[in-house]
Amino acid sequence: MSDSNQVEKAVRDLFRRITPVAHEVGALFATRGHEIALVGGPVRDVFLGRVGNDLDMTTEAHPERVLEIVKGWADAVWTIGIDFGTVGLRKGDWQLEITTYRSESYDPKSRKPEVAYGQSLEEDLERRDFAVNAMAVRLPSHEFVDPYGGLQDLTDKVLRTPGPPERSFGDDPLRMLRAARFASQLGFSVHPEVVRAMTEMAERIEIVSAERIRDELDKLICGTYPRRGLTLLVETGLAAHVLPELPKLRLEIDEHHRHKDVYEHTLTVLEQAIEQEQAGPDRVLRWSALMHDIGKPKTRRNEPAGRVSFHHHEVVGAQLTRKRMQELRFPKEVVADVSRLVELHLRFHGYGGGEWTDSAVRRYVRDADHLLDRLHKLTRADCTTRNKRKAAALSRTYDQLEERIARLAEEEELAKIRPELDGNEIQQILGIPPGPLVGKAYRYLLEVRMDEGVIGKEAAAQRLINWFQNSE
Repeated sequence: MSDSNQVEKAVRDLFRRITPVAHEVGALFATRGHEIALVGGPVRDVFLGRVGNDLDMTTEAHPERVLEIVKGWADAVWTIGIDFGTVGLRKGDWQLEITTYRSESYDPKSRKPEVAYGQSLEEDLERRDFAVNAMAVRLPSHEFVDPYGGLQDLTDKVLRTPGPPERSFGDDPLRMLRAARFASQLGFSVHPEVVRAMTEMAERIEIVSAERIRDELDKLICGTYPRRGLTLLVETGLAAHVLPELPKLRLEIDEHHRHKDVYEHTLTVLEQAIEQEQAGPDRVLRWSALMHDIGKPKTRRNEPAGRVSFHHHEVVGAQLTRKRMQELRFPKEVVADVSRLVELHLRFHGYGGGEWTDSAVRRYVRDADHLLDRLHKLTRADCTTRNKRKAAALSRTYDQLEERIARLAEEEELAKIRPELDGNEIQQILGIPPGPLVGKAYRYLLEVRMDEGVIGKEAAAQRLINWFQNSE
């Protein structure tokens, strides 16, 4: 890719895709005496054979001047990032962010960057996170600018910082997480000097807001190679600050070697869950796979004969998952779904060799609710045994469970299981007003429905009366 002809071809291909918007914005700034360049991800991605509708640009014009220049040309403008030098706008199907040349750094006691405007494109490129993101194409001349060897790094599939990594991470500690995220998304290795700086400066990540950390971790988990990113976080010590439950899974192997390394098991479960995805990354499934065993360190017990147990680790793990994801400011529904899957991930194994009654199947479906398909995938992914016979037996047993679910679903509409009497009918039969007793009666009838299936309204009413008389 370092051949000049190849570079020229890639740049031509890029502008063939983004014309006329790039030509128009370049002309707008040039006629008003200002520089502007396409920069960062869009330039990197064209050399990776990818293109999107988001364009990052940089200019020496200050934000107020940028607003003047694009007025009347842009279809829409937003200024949410103007305090950091960024003006967002939409032109047709394209989303543009135009940022003034800048340098930024963090005060050791602050969570917000201090922004200072720069004077040149080269200065702006030097303050960017990695050399592969420090390439630019000037507009409207289409001159390719790569002062820090980003194109060669793309060829070598390596992440380096444009300047000393200590300075880069001092400017913005979040870049340490971005290194892991790009390792996950691109499959690149990270230069040893960058790894060393990440290790030495890991605790600096604590000044970054939970929301920014969450976004990077989420992108990492949803990348193509999440093991690479997670391994980097653990080995540099960053995980201890942003996801401490993960390195804690590296339990010591007991002297008889009778349980797996839970950390390696977890990464394998994550990969096996990903293999079952059908429509792109499923963040709920992936986070559930990553967190499913985090309750093990707290529940580890040494048993007789050198055995090790982790009783109720799924319950403890669900609590820890909920706490961690809430601290990272995940949406409530994501927190609820992931922690519920962690809580349910062992349910299948509670039925031994597959002695599933209809009642047990109904409860399994009822408890999983809208997460049933994900629970299927997580349960299958959780089998990492090297014993092929044991793995095949578990797979067959789960196949049988899914068949039972399908049969009962067809017969009984499992997803819609309700008691055969509703609240109004319960009140009428028992002669009671609305209140907590109606709820208790409803739950009792739901248990009957789960255990016995459809018994008919008359039988359900008699059961209700008997229950009510015996509970008085």
